[in-house]
Amino acid sequence: MKLLRVGTVGAERPALLDQDGKLRDLSGLVTDIDGDLLADEAALGRVRAAAAGGELPVIDDAAGTLRVGPPLARIGKIVCIGLNYHDHAAETGAAIPAEPIIFFKAPDTVVGPDDTVLVPRGSTKTDWEVELAVVIGRTARYLDSAEEGLAHVAGYAVAHDVSEREFQIERGGTWDKGKNCETFNPLGPWLVTADEVPDPQVLGLKLWVNGELKQDGTTAEQIFPVGEVVQYVSQFMTLYPGDVINTGTPAGVAMGQAEPKPYLRSGDVVELEVEGLGRQRQELKDA
Repeated sequence: MKLLRVGTVGAERPALLDQDGKLRDLSGLVTDIDGDLLADEAALGRVRAAAAGGELPVIDDAAGTLRVGPPLARIGKIVCIGLNYHDHAAETGAAIPAEPIIFFKAPDTVVGPDDTVLVPRGSTKTDWEVELAVVIGRTARYLDSAEEGLAHVAGYAVAHDVSEREFQIERGGTWDKGKNCETFNPLGPWLVTADEVPDPQVLGLKLWVNGELKQDGTTAEQIFPVGEVVQYVSQFMTLYPGDVINTGTPAGVAMGQAEPKPYLRSGDVVELEVEGLGRQRQELKDA
């Protein structure tokens, strides 16, 4: 299923994109798309049955003006994996990590897939990163294998891990200052349930800046695959339904390019996609 949330900021309603590309209203069936829903197999089963039976009302968006919000409400935590692609580590001159590098993004960085991204005040090195986001559907603690890790995944989405490299690297401390600026995690458009993504290690990822292709990679380049990442993270913290893991970015970020590095500025337009998971588009503006 392709689950999404549509409407104005703070007033999104749950919806489903059917096989014919029509938006279907889920608000009469579920309260929202969140961890509680993802953990409830019976509720998900009712959604699937209603969709298959054509019982869900169509949402009229003939004008194409309906805003798509983040596909997941009330996110618990966002765990991010750094330097998780062989080619991205190479372009930044970093050694291949022996274990996954973990940092966090606050849930309030999340915005819709086509919402405005704000360039922070004082920023000179705002960068792009297309990523595969993993959404947890079952409580995970001390998992024993990558197979168990995959079994705890509810679905997948496109994430844009926007980063300010000066704040991240040159301002001391952890990476958090460069990762948690306002609007720095566009998510969506859809949460695609795991049954529609049989192998998360064969997905293409692309990103364009002002129409120019910058990133063109595949999750096959991941150093630590999705199942291993979920299993690993569960050794250090409990993952709950509705938690998100951003699994890293392939080569092609501004930081990895020759001087003068083409960092993002107000007025730039970024478009990105992950195969089968939809497409995002953001215009950047100064905060």
